Amino acid sequence: MSDNPVIAGADAPKRHLGVAHATILALGMIMTTDPLKTAPTVALNIGGWHFYAMWVLGGLLSMMGAMGYVEMATAFPDPGGDYNFLSKAYGRQVGLLFAWSRFSIMHTGWIALMAFMFADYAGAVIPMNPVGHTLFALATVAALMGLNLMHVRMGFITQAGLVGLVTVGFASVVAAAIKLGVQGHLPAAVIAPAPAVLPSLKQMSVALIFIFLAYGGWSDAATLSAEVRSDRRGMLITIIGSLAALMVIYLALNGAMLAGLGLNALAHSTAPAADLMGRAFGDAGKTLIVVVVGVSAIASINSTLIIGARTTYAAARDLPALAFIGHWDGRRGVPARAVLAEGGFAMVLVVAGSFAASGFSAMVDYMTPVYWLFMTGSMGAVIILRYRFPDAPRPVKTPLYPLFPVGFLAISIYMFISSLLTLGVAALYGAAVLAVGAGLILAAKTRRPKRLAAAE
Repeated sequence: MSDNPVIAGADAPKRHLGVAHATILALGMIMTTDPLKTAPTVALNIGGWHFYAMWVLGGLLSMMGAMGYVEMATAFPDPGGDYNFLSKAYGRQVGLLFAWSRFSIMHTGWIALMAFMFADYAGAVIPMNPVGHTLFALATVAALMGLNLMHVRMGFITQAGLVGLVTVGFASVVAAAIKLGVQGHLPAAVIAPAPAVLPSLKQMSVALIFIFLAYGGWSDAATLSAEVRSDRRGMLITIIGSLAALMVIYLALNGAMLAGLGLNALAHSTAPAADLMGRAFGDAGKTLIVVVVGVSAIASINSTLIIGARTTYAAARDLPALAFIGHWDGRRGVPARAVLAEGGFAMVLVVAGSFAASGFSAMVDYMTPVYWLFMTGSMGAVIILRYRFPDAPRPVKTPLYPLFPVGFLAISIYMFISSLLTLGVAALYGAAVLAVGAGLILAAKTRRPKRLAAAE
């Protein structure tokens, strides 16, 4: 039986995940090939050993914020993750707005983006016209939906295997730098000297936006809180352990690209890993990176389907009008209808996106302000829930409370404001979609006050 009475019952999540499996799954939620895209931007803004310092800083700050999530996840385990925390702290309407943002901006948009990226890389091997490109992206989403609908273990086992493949791909980039070093062909020292001029606050802000993007996803691991065994240490090891492993992987990966290409070449490269692999292994190396990016895209779609479906299920479970989506399939161990809703809407976005090109940076602009807005709310929730539920069992408490949550709350506010000031016009589209969701939630409350009041 689940430890949370809200979700107890035959058709509810069960604690079936061991800590090691959950940590691998959480690592898969966080780890993507983002550093292969973000490293040039970071290098362009931050040079020398500061380049490494910023990646370490991003990892440590992420761990600081993650401790608040560990506390909330162990005190209030629920497949909704942030949705559950925000609802308890600020009321159901704020929780529903968060669920809307995940459904319409963060998760389905990310799935569509990754599907297009996979189709782009596959197009380098398999000639496709624009229609074929769209169909390939749709087929990718549909296939992963099918996997996640089969049984809970299919989605999780697939994710573990994909994480292993991506890790091997990253190791090959490090091997390329080692090979060049052995041959005496490295253009730069691994630890470059610090630049004469320290980076400005704006440069550090831009670098952190992209570094936090690469580390982003650790908050999604809270959606596993009702399925991880050993809830006292399980979520702590799952979230903090996956972040620590990721920081080591990213440092090795970025160090290899910096050493293999040099700071200037890295800063101005559009595909640094491909450039490095091509220098070390020729065309075969470039092909391997194409495969790694493709596998990473599949892993990202799969993990987002796992996470997104659970948030959608949790929100729909609390709305009578959407009760048909808020159903947990006890036989297969998945929120099957939420998986269909999440994947189906992502496929709609794939079709819509096929009529207009949308680049990686535009999607960063679209999602980043919304992400930091709700991260601000979640950090505040750590403090509010301590006040509102002082007697709730907290198997893991945030160290140095309230320093950690207040510190990351300040960082989140700064990153939210910075993203609005430094990112492009696409950030306004994210705000507009969020406003639409707020209007729909308010309209629904006006039409059905009694049922929504009962849900609260």
